[in-house]
Formats: sequence, C-alpha cells, structure tokens
Amino acid sequence: MTAPSPTSTPAAAPDPRRLLRRLGLAGVVFFGLAYMAPGIVTSTFGVVSSTSGGAAPTAYLVATVAMGLTAVSYAMLARAYPSSGSSYSYVGRLLGRHAGFLAGWVILLDYLFLPMVAWLIQSVYLNAQFPSVPLWVWVLVNIVPTTIVNLLGITLADRVNTWLTIAAMALVATTTAVIIGFVVSGASPAAAPADAFWGADASILAVAAAAAVAAYSFLGFDAVSTLSEETRNPRRNIPLGIILVVLIGGAIFVGVSFVMQLAHPGGDFDNPDIAGYSLLVAAGGEQLANVINLVGIIAAFGSGLAIQATSSRLLYVIGRDGVLPRGLFGRLNAFRVPWVNILLIAGIGMIGMLLDIAQATALINFGAFLAFALVNTAFLAWIWRARAQRAGWASSLLSLVPIAGAAIDLALFSQLHDTAFLIGGAWLVLGVVVLAVATRGFRRPVPRLEDETGDLAPAKADAEAVTAP
Repeated sequence: MTAPSPTSTPAAAPDPRRLLRRLGLAGVVFFGLAYMAPGIVTSTFGVVSSTSGGAAPTAYLVATVAMGLTAVSYAMLARAYPSSGSSYSYVGRLLGRHAGFLAGWVILLDYLFLPMVAWLIQSVYLNAQFPSVPLWVWVLVNIVPTTIVNLLGITLADRVNTWLTIAAMALVATTTAVIIGFVVSGASPAAAPADAFWGADASILAVAAAAAVAAYSFLGFDAVSTLSEETRNPRRNIPLGIILVVLIGGAIFVGVSFVMQLAHPGGDFDNPDIAGYSLLVAAGGEQLANVINLVGIIAAFGSGLAIQATSSRLLYVIGRDGVLPRGLFGRLNAFRVPWVNILLIAGIGMIGMLLDIAQATALINFGAFLAFALVNTAFLAWIWRARAQRAGWASSLLSLVPIAGAAIDLALFSQLHDTAFLIGGAWLVLGVVVLAVATRGFRRPVPRLEDETGDLAPAKADAEAVTAP
C-alpha cells in the first residue's frame, strides 16, 4: 500500500481561538488614521499655536519626528513578533513576561478609556449643536452602532472605517481649501510663510512645550500593531502601516496647521480652545462652519470604531494567554472577534455620561507614554541581542533611535497632570495584584499561550525573532 501523497491530506480547520487574516496594508493604515483622527488638528490648533508663540506647524513637525522614533521601535518589533499583543508581547519577549504584562496592563488604561473619550467628545459636540437631545442619548447613538459593526467582524469594520476615514480626510481637505481661499482673497491679515513656521514670539522652549501638546494627537499609531493577527503578511504590512500612519498623520497636522497659521498670524486668540472653529467662521461663515463641524463629527465616528476594535484585541491576547480569565477575555464569536471585550469597552464607554472631557482624558495618557518607553527599551534589548549580525558601529548607531524615543516618552510622561499620576498609579498597583494572582504569588511563570498549546515554543520564537532579517 502506498502512502498518501501530501496533496491528498485534508487541510486543517482554522483554529477557532485564532483571529482571521482579512486586512491589507490600506485597511491597516485607515484604522491607524481613524484612531488618530486627522481632523483633530483643527481642534488643537489654537492651543498649540498659543503655546508655541505662533509656530504651530513647527511644533507639529517636531512632534512628528519625536513620535516617529517610537514608531520605528514599534515597526521593527512588529516585524519580529507579529502578534496582536503589541507592547504586551514585545516587552514580554525581550524584557521578561512580568515586564510584558505590566507594559500591556498600563497601556490597557489608554486602550480601555480612549473609546470612552472619543465617544464622549462626539456626544458633547452633538449635544452642543442639538441641545434639545440629552447628552446620554448622544452617547448611546455613538456607542451602539460602533459596537454592532465591531461585533459583526473585522471585514465589515474595515469597510465602514475606510469610508468614514475617507470622509474625514475629504473634510480636512475642504476645511483647508476654505481657509486658503480666505487667505488668497486678502480678507485675512496673512502671515509670511516663514513667519507661520517661526513667528516673532516663538522660541525653542515655547515650541518644545507646544510639541509636547501636539504629541498627544499621535496617540494611537501603536494600536495598528494590535491588528497583526488579522492582517495578511503582517511582517510587512504592520511595520509599514505604523510608519505610514505617523508620516501621513504628521503631514496632515503640519500642512493644515501651516495654512491656519497663515490665516491667523501669531498665537493670540480670544479663546484658543475654539480657535479652529472661529477661524472657519471667519473664512466661510457660521452656516458653513456648522455644516463642516457636523459632518466632521459624523466622520469621526470611525475613530471610536477603530479604537474599540484595537482595544478589544489587546484584551483578547492577554486573556488568550490566561493572564486574565480565558473564558471571558479569550473568547471569539462566530465572526471571529473578541465579543466579550467589545461589549466590555462599550460598557466602559457608558461611564462617559458621568464625566466631563477633562476628567476622562486624565485617564489615558499615563499608560500610553509609559508603555512607549518600555517598547523603546525592548527594542534596545532586541538590537543588542542580535548585535553579532551587524557591525558594532551599526548597533550603536541604531541604538540611538530607542534611546532618544524613550527619553522623549519619559519627558512627556513627566509633564502629565497630577490626576493622571494618581489614577495611573492606582491602576498600576491593581495590575501588580492581578499579576500576583495569575502567578500564584509570583511563584509560577506568567501564563503564555504558546507554552500550553505547543504552537510555537518560546525559545524558538525568540530565536526566530532575533534572526529575522
């Protein structure tokens, strides 16, 4: 009897614990851009311009370079470790599973509450434009459709998010065109192009302070890495997507703020918080400004969609490993999405009804910059673990990227409000308690899926990552 040929062996059924690879590079980039919400530059322009002394585009350019350093670290590690665990996986592989858990835990604070902030901002703006409708109704209007789309699978979420992001980009282009027309018409006391980048009141310290504010607009580029297990050819598309998101987002921020700074020389505003809206009213009239504002709010629905989708994936990987209860957080539905996590994030979003925007945003920045610093540290360890494969000077030169990235992240971290440190510190303590429970008082290793299934032995995974070209 002849042995069956390899071609006659039936294909193995997809592992029901695994996510499905549906996304291409374009989908990854659109998710990242939706997360960052490019249109936010019109909302933050006034604060960045006043802080920088009328040099908003320069501040955004500095922030692009600064966040780009951390993006390089994420991109390199995403190529080596194509897991949806993001910082949790990268740090765990290179700095130890305990450090990896804490990196994932602190950025969970960012991922869990960013959807709430996005939905709350949307709801506040809608309530301001339609005050007869209560705020809680607008919160539900934002949360429920987003949750339904995410529950129905990554393919549908990708399609909806793509069209919403295209709408948001078109809106940014329209806003820019209206303001350019305002400048060209001579109705605005336009600044010289050089003065828009460096006004009379600008200084190095002022631009650096403004760049720290502008850096918050980039939060979310890292979330692209949580889609690694749902992306085709993740070793190529995820790293490239991370870099493209930062570059495209940075180009939009710099370009739009440059046009707005031309139309409004200097950094003096009656109210910096609404400077972008006021400028649009001056350029196109209140009716046009209100229409653009409303369409922008609808288009920004994609931001909540993307944030909820990516946040649920990080929770899924931690739950799949068994650090959090696997029966809850590690479950997928028929559409192969972590449905419990999606519903949990929707539930947290409901808390937004009880908070204002300032209280909500204080919850998110602590985890982001601390996790960024840990990822940069992990990348530094990756460089030196593989240093035998390159010249010593090359490793030393490459090490400057994560060192500079970590220094910037820690500098931004140090500037957070006291409330962020209070809440973030409490969250970190809770994480240590969860870790102690998961490891039976630190007497056992941190659980890891590969250890239990034999899909990929840890030693082999690390060896492959280190030798990855």
